[in-house]
Amino acid sequence: MAPHRSPWMTEDLDQLRELARTFFAKELTPHQERWAKQQAVDRELWNKAGEVGLLCLSIPEQYGGGGGTYAHEAVILEEQARAQDSCWGNSVHSGIVAHYLNAYGTEEQKQRWLPKLASGEKVGAIAMSEPGTGSDLQNVRTKAVRDGDHYVVNGAKTFITNGSQAELIIVVVKTDSDQGAHGISLVVVETDQVEGFRRGRILDKIGLKGQDTSELFFDDVRVPVDNLLGGQEGLGFIQLMQQLPQERLLIATAALAGMEIAVELTLDYVKQRQAFGRELIKFQNTKFELAECSTEVAVTKAFVDQCVLSHLKGELDVPTAAMAKWWTSERLCRVADRCLQLFGGYGYMNEYPIARLWADARVQKIYGGTNEIMKEIIGRTL
Repeated sequence: MAPHRSPWMTEDLDQLRELARTFFAKELTPHQERWAKQQAVDRELWNKAGEVGLLCLSIPEQYGGGGGTYAHEAVILEEQARAQDSCWGNSVHSGIVAHYLNAYGTEEQKQRWLPKLASGEKVGAIAMSEPGTGSDLQNVRTKAVRDGDHYVVNGAKTFITNGSQAELIIVVVKTDSDQGAHGISLVVVETDQVEGFRRGRILDKIGLKGQDTSELFFDDVRVPVDNLLGGQEGLGFIQLMQQLPQERLLIATAALAGMEIAVELTLDYVKQRQAFGRELIKFQNTKFELAECSTEVAVTKAFVDQCVLSHLKGELDVPTAAMAKWWTSERLCRVADRCLQLFGGYGYMNEYPIARLWADARVQKIYGGTNEIMKEIIGRTL
């Protein structure tokens, strides 16, 4: 079978792929075990990625970005998966945080913050989930109370990707507790310029061991009113809903890449490993399992490519993005599990990449909105 080339790929993106593959082979792949032990990537990785132009690729050049599109972020995600890295939280930094600033920030806010994200001078995070709220964003308890030309922020956030390193955090807050979804705003906290902000522990997870998913605490943190994203209160929930399709497409793109790598790793293994005097690939069960997994990859790739093309035209809607997130994360977990089985006992050993991929895959059915929420979103449109 000839390798499938996505219809959104271009020569420019081919060159980006080569750059990313070379950079990741040197700067990501060799450090996986060490990062897993320290529960975070090295802070200098962000600066190195900024220097070679791999951060904020889909942000306009006037703000320090690459001037590209979502396709550029997709290539980075694919190559990160190929490098067998699940530690670096760039998809949140470049694909989510930077896009909130670009879409809703005032001109002054964009000039102030985006170049620092693009260079790696600042690491970005978005603080949505709270202890007890999870996907229920309308009921966040973190409050921002106006006091003169500042907001006083109080509350706690959890499961925050890049939480231990982020210096620029978009915080989902209630600016009016009586207004439900209409009382939600997004406030940008620059951690080096405030008091009362503290980081909790880096959480001990089943997978994504090298990604610094952290607790954050805000105790009377005074944030300038100028840091309200978009300059108007009460728009936060709308802003979140408008950006979630891209976040879910990022998850779908990463899930598809994970499926492809799982099948590649397994094919390599079963062609070399022998049992009962012949290679595993020669057993009918092995061929049937991998035939099904390869077909799941091909079908999923066709759907994700369609979603990427829609998104590039500004036409990806909320229910279709929910379908993509639900479908790909379910398929990734299924394919990863079936591939691990073909490794036998070795598949359960952390030294084998398939074991890490299997463990890392599980959270994709949870973050970005649980798959149960995705089905609820899809169901409402039927």
